[in-house]
Amino acid sequence: MSRIVFCQRLNKEAEGLDFQFYPGDLGKRIFDNISKEAWAEWQKKQTMLINEKKLNMMDPAHRQLLEAEMVKYLFEGHDTVIDGYTPPSDDQ
Repeated sequence: MSRIVFCQRLNKEAEGLDFQFYPGDLGKRIFDNISKEAWAEWQKKQTMLINEKKLNMMDPAHRQLLEAEMVKYLFEGHDTVIDGYTPPSDDQ
């Protein structure tokens, strides 16, 4: 049976994550308050950010930057801006 959480990113009830994917208190906060759908959206953004900014996940400063972006995206309603990425427009 799936868990239902009130997703703070999507502002609605949705299916919760099966596991705590991120360590520590922040990981628990994500597990308790973020849906599978919002986490999947973040995963896409995170990959784009890592590639765009050429982040090295072995570098603590780079991990810190990514974590700050994740918190802003998941909990503060910010959209992650990726330099040089233009989302497909609906006009085409």
